[in-house]
Amino acid sequence: MARYLRPTTLEEALALRAQAGETPLALLAGGTDVYPVRTHKSAWFQPFSRDVLDLGAVPELSGIQHDAAGTRIGATATWSAVAESALPPAFDALKQASRQVGGVQIQNRGTIGGNLCNASPAADGVPPLLALDAQVELASLHGRRRLPLADFVLGNRRTALAPDEILVAIHVPAQPEGARSTFLKLGARAYLVISIASVAAVIATDASGLVIAARIAVGACSAAPQRLATLEARLIGQPAGDLAALVEPEELAALAPIDDVRASAAYRRDAALVLVRRALTQLAGKPMEAAA
Repeated sequence: MARYLRPTTLEEALALRAQAGETPLALLAGGTDVYPVRTHKSAWFQPFSRDVLDLGAVPELSGIQHDAAGTRIGATATWSAVAESALPPAFDALKQASRQVGGVQIQNRGTIGGNLCNASPAADGVPPLLALDAQVELASLHGRRRLPLADFVLGNRRTALAPDEILVAIHVPAQPEGARSTFLKLGARAYLVISIASVAAVIATDASGLVIAARIAVGACSAAPQRLATLEARLIGQPAGDLAALVEPEELAALAPIDDVRASAAYRRDAALVLVRRALTQLAGKPMEAAA
């Protein structure tokens, strides 16, 4: 029968993680994915076939701290904590996404680190964090390292987390002054739904209204959510009010949507294009219909 382990310090958790050997411990944070993961076909995902390492009692993994240098979000911070935190407008997309992760019960238990480590292509938390240039902090008994989030989430259920490592925190650098953001998600209904497509955008402008920073990430349209780097570069220097009109289908060529039970690849690509335009229109303060 599998063991249930609940360390109270990060050092203890890392020691237990390192002792696991060839069969990694099943890491448990909020626990909201335990049942879906248990029904997965792959034995690697079966949490009750392995010892469980519950990280919920490790203080260093929790909390949200923000100052002029940037923002640290502990890996076990819940979605409700993110939504209720006093963060600047650049984080509005992340807050909006936090209220789209399941229902309120899931938001009260589910963690931001668990969402990243689960590495679903449709994870609501990943596009806003990509748009914020987030990095992840990983720890093992050998030390700590940081990776850009884009280098951590590698694909469907795949991350760069080593067998002896634990995700400690997400670090967001200081954002440009006045940066604002938004998150848009398309699903079969308004809530309690997996994304067909999602978009997060962060825009900053100068005193004349010209774009000085633009970051746009699309979820559920590739094996891992990804930034639209070509489009971002083209928006720099443009008037903020005209951005939506500049977005052409070719800007989304790097995406690789699939056909599944929720939508066809063609529909996903079209939906992503509309969502990008709507997000930019929303950030420009225009009516949403103008970007459709």
